[in-house]
This record gives sequence, C-alpha cells and structure tokens, in this order.
Amino acid sequence: MPSSAIAYPEHKEDTVQDGILKSYIGGRYLDNPALPLADNFNPATGALLCKVQQAGAAEAEQAVKSAEAGFAVWSEMTGAERGRIMNKAVGILRARNRELAELEVRDNGKPIQEAEAVDVLSGADCIEYFAGMAAGIHGEHFQLKGAFAYTRREPLGVCLGIGAWNYPIQIACWKSAPALACGNAMIYKPSGMTPMSAALLAEIYSEAGVPDGVFNVIQGSSSVARQLIADERVAKVSITGSVDTGKAIMKDAASTLKRVTMELGGKSPLIIFDDADIEQAVSAAMLANFYTQGEICTNGTRVFVARSIHAAFMQRLKERTALLKIGDPMHPDTQVGAQVSPSHAQSVLKYIDIGQSEGAVLAAGGQRVIVPSCEAGWFIAPTIFDQCRDDMRIVSEEIFGPVMSVLVFDDEAEVIQRANATRLGLAAGVFTRDLARAHRVVAKLQAGVCWINNYNITPIEMPFGGYKESGLGYENSLTAIDCYTQRKSVYVELTGVASPYA
Repeated sequence: MPSSAIAYPEHKEDTVQDGILKSYIGGRYLDNPALPLADNFNPATGALLCKVQQAGAAEAEQAVKSAEAGFAVWSEMTGAERGRIMNKAVGILRARNRELAELEVRDNGKPIQEAEAVDVLSGADCIEYFAGMAAGIHGEHFQLKGAFAYTRREPLGVCLGIGAWNYPIQIACWKSAPALACGNAMIYKPSGMTPMSAALLAEIYSEAGVPDGVFNVIQGSSSVARQLIADERVAKVSITGSVDTGKAIMKDAASTLKRVTMELGGKSPLIIFDDADIEQAVSAAMLANFYTQGEICTNGTRVFVARSIHAAFMQRLKERTALLKIGDPMHPDTQVGAQVSPSHAQSVLKYIDIGQSEGAVLAAGGQRVIVPSCEAGWFIAPTIFDQCRDDMRIVSEEIFGPVMSVLVFDDEAEVIQRANATRLGLAAGVFTRDLARAHRVVAKLQAGVCWINNYNITPIEMPFGGYKESGLGYENSLTAIDCYTQRKSVYVELTGVASPYA
C-alpha cells in the first residue's frame, strides 16, 4: 500500500513517537528497538498511520508484573474510590469524543458519523455504568442457628482482554470497565489491525488517576496473547473474536483452568412476519447488514421474510439501499465506509461470487466501489441476495461484510426451525405487530440476544452474550460482575464446636 504523511490526533503527540506505536505498560510507553515493527494502514486511503512495535516475551512478563503491582493498590481501594477515578475517565472520553472518533475512523475505515455517535460515547457509557456500580458490589449474609455466614465478592486479579477490530475502543471499554470496577487489573491486547485507540484509552485512564499497571495495553500478534493466556498469574481471559480463535484460546486457558468470557461469531436470523411494518422492517434489515459496512458480529444476515410480503419488502429494500452513500469515511455524509483490509475485502467478494455460483439472485450491489480520493481503499457496495436457500454458503457461513441473504418462509414453526439450524446463536430479531407471537417466537429462538421490532441495540444495562458456539459468559449489565469477581463463603460460629470426641 502507498504511504503518505502521518497525521495523528491533536494533544497526543506522545502516543506515537517517531512514527512508532509501542506497548503501554506501567503507566508509560515502553520501547524495545529490537522488536519487529508491523505497518498499520488507513483502510480507506492506504496511508501509513504508524508502525507498531510487536511485544515479545519480555514485554508480556513486564505487563504481568506491572498488573500485579497495580492490582495490589487498586484492589485495596474502596469501590467508591475506584468509581470516582473511573468517572474522571468518562469525562475525558466525552470531552475528546471527536478526536477519538477521527482516530477510530483512520484505524478502522468506518464512517465518522457512526464513530462520533456510537463508538466512543458507548464506551464512555459503559465505564460510567460500572463506575456507578463499583461502590455497590457486595456479598450476602445468612443467619444460621447459633452461627451466621456471609459471602465476600473479591476480584479475580490480573485479567486479559483481547479485542476485535470492528469496534476497537468500545470493546476495550466493555472489557476494562467491569474488570476495573470490581478491583481487577487488566492487560489488554487490541487487534493488530486497529491498535491505536486502546493505547489512548490507557493514557486516559492514567490521566484520570488509575494506578500504573492497572490497565496495560500490549501490542503484538497472537503469540504474545498465547503466552499470557497460559500464564498461571492471569486469572481470566475475555475475548471478542472468531469461533476458531475462541476455541484455540479455550484450549490454552484449560491448562490453568482460568475463567473465560467469549463473544464470538454469529449468523443471526432476522424474522419478518406478514403483519410487520414493512418500512420499519426494511430499516432494521439495513442496519442489521450495512452498518459499519457489515462488520458486526450480531448482524442479522439471514433475513427471513413472510412469502406474502416478500415482493413489497424487496422493492423497498432495493430502493432504500440504492440511496446509501459510499464514500470517504471522514466525510460527514458517508454511510458506508471501507472494509478493514484488502484481504478481508477480498474474502467478502469471494463470498459474493460463491453466492452467485450457488444460484442466489443478486438483487443489489456485489462489486467493489472506487471512491475518489480513496482509490486505495476497498469499498464494497451493500449487497443483497434474494431467493436464497438454507444450504447456501452465503447463508450458513459468517461473511462479516455488507452482504444480506433474503429467504422466504411460510409459517411460524418452519421459520423457527430454520432460524435455529446453525451452530451459532449470538443474536436474533423478530418483526411483528402481534406481541404474543413475538414473545412466543423469541422464547424458542436459540440466541443470546434477541430484539423485537428493532435490531442491533445493545444498551449497557442489558446482558450481552451468545448461545452455542457464539460464546461463553456475558458482558455488560449486572451479570458482568459475576464474570469479574469470585465469591468467598465465610462461616462464623457463635456458640461452640459440637464435638463427638472426649
């Protein structure tokens, strides 16, 4: 890819020094000139953003020792103290929303209108939610005969977070916020394709007063992550990634029986019944396939439409999809940005070819789009396949691009069976005016997150996690506290030991 002058967000000249991004350990960037460098490109323009110093075994060891030291300080603070510091980070994130959103766009390729409205602010919302919860984390009391017992909720210790490239800063916040609220330290490894915003989050935590070592960011490949996963001093690993990656991590984590939280892939169904508001259903289908240029794990890429409304649905879907603006992600009007990398874009285009070869009808899109001033970027037109079958690869395999498969169904029992016929179970959606039917269908869908008459809404207050091979454990909500604490039961005798011995 071509390179050009490197531009970085204002106020943060130290984040990238001499064009090199390093690991942030113990409250500062650590330099090891002997480490290999990896190029980090802007997906939309092909410009070189920076070179990333790839951490090795020594840096992983430093990260663990630093996290242990930070944990010793952080875990001794009260929840209220931790919450006050975390809320300072929230204020900084919101004040620097535009700057961080622009950085995210350069690193990821998504439209600025999305990053500014969702990515940074939703991360701030998450930290704020768990900051408010920190002071209320507590155990329980049990009154017994001549005794009582109580439980303590204690932090796990050093946790490892592994992020994905589609929502870099949001995922870093989703993983770090509950971990820190509970008194843990976290070592965070961002995706190698989007390494920059996690580093700025680490700076912001430090600026807010989080002790050194409590949130470390380690840059590098899967090898450094595997070293940390196998380390017995790491108590937990939380990953957002593919199913295959999750299985490999679970295997590595089994050597020390550490806790795992996994948010993995999806091939989610969106079911549109014949009484649905078609305009609303079309809006949801578009959001469930084309937002963030299709690079969302929960996307409802299998759109099941009742036969009687199929023609009307397709007409409006094609009309509105044709109006979507593909362009420079930094332009405020752009609605569809660039795929995260050339190799990923080529994978998406390969699936489009497969869909056509399997007999699906290409109703819209299906090609790369050349964007003026972003000629090196890989932009793919929002793509709709009609007359799909359940056995097609575009219907059964996760594509992670702007590719929608439309399928027709005739009755409720049939569509439930077809919707559940997958090894994945991350999300699902139902559109109908009949709320009794909506609740009945949702109860039978094998998916961890379900929406009725909406799609891809993920408030922090609601647990987020998958069924089947889509994951283990949950993020967000009160439920996340269980994932980052351990219970200790304490029995207190008030009378005496009842001994059978003389």
